[in-house]
Amino acid sequence: FVGADFTLLAVTIAVVAVLLLLTYRSPILWIVPLVVIALADGASSSLTSFLGEKLSLAFDAGVISVLVFGTGANYALLLISRYREELHVQQDQRSALATAWSRIIPAIVTSNVTVVLSLLTLMVALMPATRGLGIAAAAGLLLALLAVVFPLTALLALLGRGIFWPFIPRPAHHHEAQGGAEEEPRGLFAAVARAVTARPVISGLAALAILVAGGLGLVGTQIGLSQSEQFATASESRSGLETMAAHYPAGEAGPHTVVAPASAADGFLAKAKQVEGVQRAHVSGKPFTADGGTWVPISVTGTAEPETAAATAEVDALRSAATDTDPRILVGGTSAAAADVHDASVRDLTLIAPLIVLVVLVLLGVLLRSVVAPIVLMALTGVSTVGAIGIGTLLGEALFDWPGLDITVPLIAFLFLVALGVDYSIFLAHRIRQENRAHPMRSALVRAVSHTGVVITSAGVVLAAVFAALGVLPLVVLGQLGLIVGLGVLIDTVLVRTVLVPAVFTLIGDRVWWPTAAVQPGSTP
Repeated sequence: FVGADFTLLAVTIAVVAVLLLLTYRSPILWIVPLVVIALADGASSSLTSFLGEKLSLAFDAGVISVLVFGTGANYALLLISRYREELHVQQDQRSALATAWSRIIPAIVTSNVTVVLSLLTLMVALMPATRGLGIAAAAGLLLALLAVVFPLTALLALLGRGIFWPFIPRPAHHHEAQGGAEEEPRGLFAAVARAVTARPVISGLAALAILVAGGLGLVGTQIGLSQSEQFATASESRSGLETMAAHYPAGEAGPHTVVAPASAADGFLAKAKQVEGVQRAHVSGKPFTADGGTWVPISVTGTAEPETAAATAEVDALRSAATDTDPRILVGGTSAAAADVHDASVRDLTLIAPLIVLVVLVLLGVLLRSVVAPIVLMALTGVSTVGAIGIGTLLGEALFDWPGLDITVPLIAFLFLVALGVDYSIFLAHRIRQENRAHPMRSALVRAVSHTGVVITSAGVVLAAVFAALGVLPLVVLGQLGLIVGLGVLIDTVLVRTVLVPAVFTLIGDRVWWPTAAVQPGSTP
């Protein structure tokens, strides 16, 4: 574990640097957003450390860095892409930047606020690490937004067109700048969009079938990992647990720890020895005084392997015996802790997942001024999320011999995939709405996908690669999050935004913007 966070940061920076260089094809341009994002990450590290100390938060700093670099790079890609587009139209560089800023920043801010508010729903979680992650990540993402909206924009204004060298965008290369007819979109994404909008039913059903089939990968998946299964690499604690399991009965590795009032200790011991699966129960230490009473520590050894369903059954039976003897008796230990974590995680998922969906629906409605579009986009994102978790689980089991998913993975993966996936929905839907002001729906879809396809895919690849960097850490839970979220982002950008959204929007038509009007004459797209 020594140096793991530094390794993650180094890998993350290297991944973002390479992908920005490949995306921009400029020896200069990639440096500017990378430096700005790195400074934002440094500020985020200081801020989250302060918050962690003052609020007693528990969180993984490596995950926060991954989020700051990933989302910061995404925002930078979107801003610079729209800026480059405007430079092909306008002669004045700062006017082009101002136009790009005014047209893309509302979508970026909405995207950021969506993710931040989704993260803040984790504040109602029972799990301390989940609560800490929500607050710390929200703070980090706000700093990533501020870094792109202000310092990066200022640097782009100061450095001029030359920052794009050797592929400097100029108005003379664009027919619209010369008064000609507006060009029809060309390229791979335009061709795909035309094919999808020409056959929306077939295209949509094919994409949907892939996602539903992927979601079936969750059927029968074990949820919850034992202590020894939580390490991706060899460790002393894992080796110790495996050695003990090889030479002693299963229950010896994790006996149940009980504390009982002195007056109830004998009664509990008698009942504990009658519990099915219990090998022995005995006083394990000297009585001690706490909370105005005398307490006795008791150790109960069962036959079940710790942190399994059988061990949980032992815990439930012991707690029932404790309640019958004296409600003040407490039953703990590794299996009891695992059972409590499982119950808390299930409660968190059932409470927080609907809150995340509600937050996303409201913010999409505000941005798009529509009731139908947010519901459609949220439904598609939900299907994509389940499919991604299922496919990621199948790949993890096949490639890395995952015994199952860590209990915290479903909620955190759901949060990241919904919130980050909706990011791309926001950028695409916002552009569709702009294009639909001057073009029929099908043409607007082709234009929007054509204009945003490269940048959304590039942003998705950057974010996926950054999350994949979590695999360098020795904890299985982080590797699982990295693979599932990274794969999910790629599925979202390639399949959902390129095929499924255009197909469904084509079928619904202008009604997708209800109750507002689809086309607004006199508006500029």
